[in-house]
Parts: sequence; C-alpha cells; structure tokens
Amino acid sequence: MRITIVGVGGIGGYYAGVLGRAGHEVQAFARGATLQALLERGAEVRTADGAFTVPVHATDDPAALAPADVALVTVKSYALDAVAPAVRALAGRGADVVPLLNGVDAAERLARGGVPRARILGGVTYISAERVAPGVAQLRSAFQRVLVGELGGGVSPRAERLAAAFRDAGVDARALPDIALALWQKYVFIAAMAAACGLARSAIGPLRETPLGRRLLERAVREAAAVGRARGVALPADEEARTLAFIDGLPAAMKPSFLLDLERGVPTELDVLSGALAAMAAESGVETPVHDTAAAALAPATGS
Repeated sequence: MRITIVGVGGIGGYYAGVLGRAGHEVQAFARGATLQALLERGAEVRTADGAFTVPVHATDDPAALAPADVALVTVKSYALDAVAPAVRALAGRGADVVPLLNGVDAAERLARGGVPRARILGGVTYISAERVAPGVAQLRSAFQRVLVGELGGGVSPRAERLAAAFRDAGVDARALPDIALALWQKYVFIAAMAAACGLARSAIGPLRETPLGRRLLERAVREAAAVGRARGVALPADEEARTLAFIDGLPAAMKPSFLLDLERGVPTELDVLSGALAAMAAESGVETPVHDTAAAALAPATGS
C-alpha cells in the first residue's frame, strides 16, 4: 500500500517506521529539521526492544507529493489548518484521508478546508509515542491500536484494507461500523486525562492513588461522557467504568501528551480537549466544572 504520513512527530514518525518496515511504500510531508532528518537518514523508531530506521521519501512541497492510496494525518490539532493544502492535494490525486488526531471534529475541519468528504474516513489511535528528536519517534506505551471506519457508518473495503496494512505492521487495528462512537470513547478518555493530569501537573500514577485525585479523574470522565450522550452519542451505560478501568491499567509514570507539552511550554491541544468540551457542554445544557476549570486555568499557561 502507498501511504503518506502528514506530520512526522511522535505518532506519525512511529507509524511511518513500522509501516515502512512492513514493506509498505511510505512518503512523508514534513518541514524544517524533521524534513532534513528524514532526507538524511529516514524515519527512526525507538522501542523498549531496540531501534530501527526505514527510508522514506519526504518533501515540504504539496505539489511534489506522489499519489497515495491513503494519507494519514498525524499533526497536532492546532497544525491541521497549516497542512490542509497538502491533504487537499493528496485527496485530489486519489488518496483516502484518515485523520488520527485528538478531538472529535478533525474530519469536519478537513471537509471545511476543501477535502472532499467522500475521501475522508474516521480514525482513532491509542498510542503513547513521543518525538524525541527530528525524525525520531520513541514508543512509550505497550499498546498501539488503530480504529478506522466510514463517517456515515458501516464497514467498507477501503477501511478493511487499511486496518490490514496496520496489522501487517504489528499494530492492533480494526475497521469499525460506528467510528463516531469510537471517536467519542477516545475523547472521553483523553480529555479526562489531560484535564486531571494537567491541573495536577502529575503523571497518572500519583494522581489516581489519592482520594481527591481519584475523585478528580472520576468527575472528568463523567462530565465528558455526559456531554457525548447529550449530543446523541450512544455511549454504553458502563462507559465511565470502562474508561476508569483502562486508566487504572496505565503505567504509573505515564503522562498524557497534553501534560508533556504543558511542561515544555509549547503549544497544547487544550482548545480541542477541555476547551471544546466546555463549549459543547454549554450548548447542550450540561454542567462540566472540571473541564471548565481546566479550560480557564490552563489557557494562560498554554497561550490558548
């Protein structure tokens, strides 16, 4: 399969590496030091089991991108508008577009940016991967999971093909009939983790082990799920318990990417996490004091 990675940071760099190692033809849209690193040595992936490097074709010119079967969009949410010309170019040359971003509105934003809706699939990934140097991705989690599906529902051959390509690369991947539900399930998890760990400036372990920290996590999860249900998302009745059980299984030292960005003083995705959740809650008449507080208290620190 011909796969283009748009945004070669932690997640994009990891998937570029494993997909390339599995024999898929990988190209990358990248800029600056990352582009230079990819041109000089390829995409490097580091894991607990070792490191490897794969060659990738890379460019910062949308016109120079070769036709692809799939374009995986793996930039941070605040960079999505900047890469829209490259994504439009790829879609115009026949690529299906799969955003693997935090939040629940990436597909809508791409469509508003001129990417044909018929070319867009919904995508979700569960992974902790960090860009530790230009063109170098460090896997931090034992899990790598990708879910894809049609925005209008149902399982399609193109979604099945992409899931199979990820499985070839050793990633747990499935095509789902209801990707909108999967997007919200990820959103409940990541928004709650970002809000609680961001407010506490803490990795997940110390936070969940204290009574007040545990209560903060529970409330953040409960609020996010309530907003989803108010907006018509069919979250299961046990979604809160399921999400908290997943959080309980995370390594104690794990920090969400939001907290890592906060600690580094770089732009964060607050706007699409607690910020967007608080706005949707206000529209839906749902009270979200934890996420309102996170959106207000963390905005000055993040420049949002």
